[in-house]
Amino acid sequence: MKTSRTSATALGCVLAAVALTLAACGGGDKAAKPEGEAAAAAADYERGPHNGRLLRDGDFAIEVTIYEEGPEPLFRLYPYLKDKPLDPKQVQANIALSRLGPKVDRFVFTPENDYLASPGVVSEPHSFDVAVSAVRAGKRSAWTYQSYEGRTIISADAAQAGGVTTQQVGPAVLGESLPLSGRVEITPEGQAEVHARYPGRVMSMTVELGQRVSRGQVVARVESSESLQTYSVTAPISGVITAKNVNPGSITGGGTPMLTIGDPTRLHAEFFLYPRDAERVRVGQRIEIKSQAGEHTATGVIEAILPADDVLSQTLVAHVELPYQGGVWRPGLGVSGLVQVGQGEVPLAVRTKALQPFRDFTVVYAKVGDTYEVRMLDLGRRTEEWTEVLGGIEPGTTYVVDGAFLIRADIEKSGASHDH
Repeated sequence: MKTSRTSATALGCVLAAVALTLAACGGGDKAAKPEGEAAAAAADYERGPHNGRLLRDGDFAIEVTIYEEGPEPLFRLYPYLKDKPLDPKQVQANIALSRLGPKVDRFVFTPENDYLASPGVVSEPHSFDVAVSAVRAGKRSAWTYQSYEGRTIISADAAQAGGVTTQQVGPAVLGESLPLSGRVEITPEGQAEVHARYPGRVMSMTVELGQRVSRGQVVARVESSESLQTYSVTAPISGVITAKNVNPGSITGGGTPMLTIGDPTRLHAEFFLYPRDAERVRVGQRIEIKSQAGEHTATGVIEAILPADDVLSQTLVAHVELPYQGGVWRPGLGVSGLVQVGQGEVPLAVRTKALQPFRDFTVVYAKVGDTYEVRMLDLGRRTEEWTEVLGGIEPGTTYVVDGAFLIRADIEKSGASHDH
């Protein structure tokens, strides 16, 4: 626990140092300047009847909205003349969105009902420099403004102090893992049954259930039914008494063992394979084993796959040898396993630890210069190291791997939210 307190203290010092760096730079170039100025200004701009941004040029005005009630967000422009709705057929309009990257999305509008519409999707994030152009009665009007979300600026020094590291989006090899559940058991080689050499009556027992015994130790005395001679029964191996089937006075020698001894240092994990998983698991595959509480781990190899005792269940059992590790693995305890069942290359992936929540999305933070901005991702397969990306970010984009919490905290502090 001392290590944990030290790590927490060190992290706190780093964050404090970053905070001081940010605060100390208020007079000149800001070490961290959330582009919340645009978000704050969003509350200042004039809104139209549809709660969009109202852009004026004399008596003529255009209200810019993003319609998000359908399957994809789309622009809708509402024209006005002297604050009254204007027939959209009298207006030609287009919009250019300059994104961080740089990338420019262009939209051309046509009249539809009481507004101008464009089929182009306004893709996430809704963070861009906007240029609007409209022509009415031969007169051209033009406006520009900033509409940012999920964006901030952090200087290189502040990012380094916060432990920010980056990497480029690209192909990766994903190992496919299959979770399994099982239990710890003593191996068959670590168990021995104790039988009477000759049938007879048990005269005495010197051991109890759960007692540890040594090889050669006398565990019982039996009177032979034929010779009426009493002889000693000894332990064939060292271990613990795991089953006791007789007591003094019992008749033994009918095939049922008197005792069962198990060596608790010779253990394996038994993992249950159900029909849907059995075909994917093979002898020789590596498996990560973890105790139920997650405090103990081990790495092993599947040594055998055998039918379960209940044949009708159609369940197989995978056997994995466990190291003794000073007794942390105890027979009968449950364990979980993660077996590598295959791997393959995907064209686009990011580090799993880079993923962060943002609104209803899972994102990474793209980096361009000292500017960081969210990228909403469509995700595929995931492992502890890599996550496949199906869309939402361009190949070769630089993104934050370590220290993403610093970027996220700065954006949340700035209030650079979803606003149009």
